Amino acid sequence: MFQTSSLRFRVAFYYALFGAGLSVLLSGGVYFTVQQIGHRLMDQVMLGELYEHASEEEFEPPNTASIKGYIRSANQTSPNIPDEIQSLEPGNYNIAVGKTDYRVLVADLADARYYMMFDTASQHLQETQFFRYVVFFALFMIVSSAIGGVILASRVTASVSRLAKQVSQAEPRDADLSLIKLTSNDEVGDLARAFDRYLRRLREFIERENYFTADVSHELRTPLAIMLGTVEVLEQDPTLSEKQRERIARIRRAAQDMIELTSALLLMAREQQYSTEEAPGHVGEVVRSCVEKHLPLIAGRPIRMEVKLIAEPDLLFERPLLEIVIGNLIRNALFHTKTGFVLLKLEKDRLVVQDTGVGMRPDELARALDRYYKGPSSAGSGVGLSLVKRICERYGWRILLDSQEGLGTTAEIVFSAAKPVMIRADA
Repeated sequence: MFQTSSLRFRVAFYYALFGAGLSVLLSGGVYFTVQQIGHRLMDQVMLGELYEHASEEEFEPPNTASIKGYIRSANQTSPNIPDEIQSLEPGNYNIAVGKTDYRVLVADLADARYYMMFDTASQHLQETQFFRYVVFFALFMIVSSAIGGVILASRVTASVSRLAKQVSQAEPRDADLSLIKLTSNDEVGDLARAFDRYLRRLREFIERENYFTADVSHELRTPLAIMLGTVEVLEQDPTLSEKQRERIARIRRAAQDMIELTSALLLMAREQQYSTEEAPGHVGEVVRSCVEKHLPLIAGRPIRMEVKLIAEPDLLFERPLLEIVIGNLIRNALFHTKTGFVLLKLEKDRLVVQDTGVGMRPDELARALDRYYKGPSSAGSGVGLSLVKRICERYGWRILLDSQEGLGTTAEIVFSAAKPVMIRADA
């Protein structure tokens, strides 16, 4: 069966439509031509009868099964001239007299007016039979056009189908892939050559990206590892004060976070692939770890952190990416909350982060997930929430934001089938 949106269906449909229109036009033209020829033949027969009988000294009007004649002159007038034809001027007409259709010829010859009537019943019967033949021919042409359209569409789109199949199975890293050999030197061949050029550029781009990510991964992790090693040495110095140890611990956490962030971003640049044997991760464990890591941000402020693990779902995810999601939501909540609480609630199908902070206006909320957008009270770079959005899209999760200015913000991560990112705002 054809899909109604496929190229093959459209070619077959329009070819059949063209054949149907052409057959109807030809059939109509043939039928009209035959009808006109029939009228001309009847006119010629009546005219011959008229000249034959009018040449006699006294007009003897014909009165056969098909032809009747009448005369009206000063010397002779036929009786019973039908009222329907008496007022007609010279010419040819189609007139119904009673229940019978006639082809009528009116002519003036030698001061007399002659009326010739040809019964068209037999002609109409022949026309009806011919019309059936014309209809049968039209239907035959329509069906033939449809079948021919299907065959033509299959032949025309065969090369396109082969090209589409090859492209759908192609991988950007397929160095030996060549689409030109699948097609001939025609429009499809031009398309194949364009695809080949695009694939070649894509391979070069992917190669450059692979080199870039490999170099960045190495060049970033090396100095960070050196920083962590130096911090570990410093932490073993017994002469450090408590405040110095706290600062060094902050440096160690920042370096560790940078290593994890680098790994997470490299994961985001990679195509997501899961094995059927891969075990799901524990979301509750990641939530506890993120909360513990961010507790120092409270630092004696009048804020309490509440954690409610109503359920602990197991999902397939890369741990660094989930830590980025939860960490960004916790940091945003803590940064925008002066007093009150920050609540983390983990349910079976969602994670909720609620705060009693400054909140957002509807126009700010509408752009909160846009890349590089920073609200009036934000001190970040505007990347955090957009990165959270990208990670959610990677796993088919939904992120919902609900906020009221002066009352706080609620962020929900819904672990469900992929749906468009939603923003819910109260006017």
